[in-house]
Amino acid sequence: MAEQVSQRGSSSGPFTSGLVQVFTGDGKGKTTAALGAAIRALGHGLRVCIVFFMKGDYPYGECAILSQLPNVNIVRSGSPGFIDPTNIKPEQKEQARQALAAAREAVSSGSYDLVVLDEVNLAVAWNLVELDEVIKLISHKPRNVELILTGRKADTRLIQLADVVTEMLKIKHPYDEGVKARRGIEY
Repeated sequence: MAEQVSQRGSSSGPFTSGLVQVFTGDGKGKTTAALGAAIRALGHGLRVCIVFFMKGDYPYGECAILSQLPNVNIVRSGSPGFIDPTNIKPEQKEQARQALAAAREAVSSGSYDLVVLDEVNLAVAWNLVELDEVIKLISHKPRNVELILTGRKADTRLIQLADVVTEMLKIKHPYDEGVKARRGIEY
């Protein structure tokens, strides 16, 4: 179930033409880059909505600090733990569907200058949400809204629609040596 964490502040839209950005690839840093963009926007008084797909009630450090800042709304969707892409459960699809509905509302509401859809690329790749629905969201995005989509396995059609595409390339990662995610660094 999508959970509304916080919503504060207001601002007038600064963009005459918001872009679509995609952060993808197997390397570390996709969410980090998107949250960096969000923090930069917040530093300029812009209004930000971050919709987390597949990142439900888990102690993510970014949610803890961002929920304390003005002008940011956080929507978290999903269950704790990882999703098995070979065994998607109906409730996982429903949670992703709710996250996409929240994203659609955030993009079209006129309330936000920047909207981040964290892990939406992977949600599409794992058929939690329909690619056509994400394409429709992009196509109906108001001109003044900046939109960032993150996650591995970005579909080529999303890449074609985007104005900015950055691929994070994994050269080396401690996960490969059995190092688990570290609090304060990976979550």
